[in-house]
Amino acid sequence: MRPSTETHQYIERETRRIKTEKLFADRVINSIYSDVREKSPLLFKMLTSARFTQLMGWMNYDLPWGSSVTGARKLVEKLGVDLSECLDPVGVLETPRKLFERKIRYWAVRPMPAEMNSVVSPADSKMIVGSFAETSQLFLKEKFFGYNELLGRDRCQWLSCFHKGDFAVFRLTPEKYHHNHTPIAGRVVDFYEIAGDCHSCNPGALIQMVSAYSKNKRVVTVFDTDVEGGSRVGLVAMVEVVALMIGGVVQCYSENGYEDPKPVYKGLAVKKGCPKSLYRPGSSVDILIFQKNRIAFSDDILLNLRHPGATSRYSLGFGKPLVETEVKVRSAIAAGKRN
Repeated sequence: MRPSTETHQYIERETRRIKTEKLFADRVINSIYSDVREKSPLLFKMLTSARFTQLMGWMNYDLPWGSSVTGARKLVEKLGVDLSECLDPVGVLETPRKLFERKIRYWAVRPMPAEMNSVVSPADSKMIVGSFAETSQLFLKEKFFGYNELLGRDRCQWLSCFHKGDFAVFRLTPEKYHHNHTPIAGRVVDFYEIAGDCHSCNPGALIQMVSAYSKNKRVVTVFDTDVEGGSRVGLVAMVEVVALMIGGVVQCYSENGYEDPKPVYKGLAVKKGCPKSLYRPGSSVDILIFQKNRIAFSDDILLNLRHPGATSRYSLGFGKPLVETEVKVRSAIAAGKRN
């Protein structure tokens, strides 16, 4: 039986199995981005505003859910959280927010490749790759985001540096570990925030709301990796996109577990695979942008992108196969090209 157009599938990287995603509040979000957006634009604006999303986040994630083991187990089972990975005991996780903002023993459960020029995933997420170059087989028209808007219209130097480069989009869903990690080693050469709304990162909503990611509130960090101790993959921009019910993103870079966290700033030297920031609970998106001809994405991710057996809402929206791969934070997703 052929899957319906409501189905959204992705590839589980370790097994290459096709998995069907259970999208949270899917009907509600689809209604907001179709009927409400078309018929009540003012209501739609309110529902995607930062103030409303903070209120909804508090209602969903901060109200006590009880200290009983049974209550905790139900939520954990619903989300599919592996408690054995957690750094803190389950008894400490007495609210949904604390569960979503959990820390894990990433040094033990999220191994990282030793190669200096590897680029690693910044998050536990489902990822898709593309290119800004029309001559590339990975070229995607501006559906995920408008390139001239994403990095900020007043940041012309970065628009020029990343012209015709490649990108990767990492979609974090509510059940995921919500700390972002540094995808490369290098030095921060720019760091700034861009105001915006809080649109959903649901695949159906994205297809209906063109360039949603460049309309959302976001944080941009630009790294120079061509420095001593760097990954040698050129300039890399990391865009952390605040989405529906996400109150914000907290910068908390740490080189030793989660100890002694510090804010991200210009001039900060970073090691690869370290905790960089924390999303407030909900769903959110990371975007990595690379300079032209500096990296090559992993073969299996490119192969999964065109998987003929998976039904993806992105494929329906773009009119060509476009399938996500589920990746783990600190796993290799690309490598630098030899010049």
